[in-house]
Amino acid sequence: MSYVTPQEFATKMIDAGESKIFMSTKDTFIRAYMAGAILALAAAFAVTVTVNTGQPLVGALLFPVGFCMLYLLGFDLLTGVFTLVPLAVLDKRPGCDMKGLLRNWGLVFVGNFAGAMTTAVFMAIIFTMGFTEEPNAIGQKIGTIGESRTLGYAAAGMGGMLTLFIRAVMCNWMVSTGVVAAMMSTSVSGKVIAMWMPILVFFYMGFEHSIVNMFLFPSGIMLGGEFTWMDYFIWNEIPTVIGNLVGGLTFVGAMIYATHYKTSPKRGLAKAAQGGTYAPAE
Repeated sequence: MSYVTPQEFATKMIDAGESKIFMSTKDTFIRAYMAGAILALAAAFAVTVTVNTGQPLVGALLFPVGFCMLYLLGFDLLTGVFTLVPLAVLDKRPGCDMKGLLRNWGLVFVGNFAGAMTTAVFMAIIFTMGFTEEPNAIGQKIGTIGESRTLGYAAAGMGGMLTLFIRAVMCNWMVSTGVVAAMMSTSVSGKVIAMWMPILVFFYMGFEHSIVNMFLFPSGIMLGGEFTWMDYFIWNEIPTVIGNLVGGLTFVGAMIYATHYKTSPKRGLAKAAQGGTYAPAE
């Protein structure tokens, strides 16, 4: 598996965040668009498997294939940049500031949404034979998911909002684990295994992922689900994005930064060897 220890890959995390801040607008948007489209297709695939087999666990076992594909291709999800990009700002990398961070997050959000919406339209066409028939069993299932995870939360009021938020936080605990775990190995098989496990957990547990929902809920509306765009944004997307952000800021990336990178003596030695001065981020 070619295991890489946290002390060794911690720097890669900050380097990755720094590179995303400086990436051009065009490249950032394209990579985010492709990530949204691929993850949406993986969600459609998982729902299809679940409906056809009657076994949600089988769908959850296969869903991570989309996450692994987009990661290996170098595409960006909002949940991933929530974890990595702030580390470059915390580490005070030259040119990495809040303006660059917010620019990256905004572009990735728009790109992810556009990609997921493209897949949503394509799959709605497939599920309805070009909108000439009623949705098939898979389309009906997607509509049901949208209703239960918007109107269901709304019916519970603030309790539903709290549940939605916590599910979103825990989702990005798992997604950030997958993003960082992929850096634990230098082999493709090792990266895939490390990513697969936490992504399986979040999907099977029904945690709320903002990009997956960018596909499921617009698809549900187009396929006749009994909920509205307002329901989707207020009772799912906005709280989910906030929860994903909190989860990304507080879990694996930040913990490894604090315990393995920030306190590593090798860090200061490496900077000194380059002939520069280095002030650790406090």
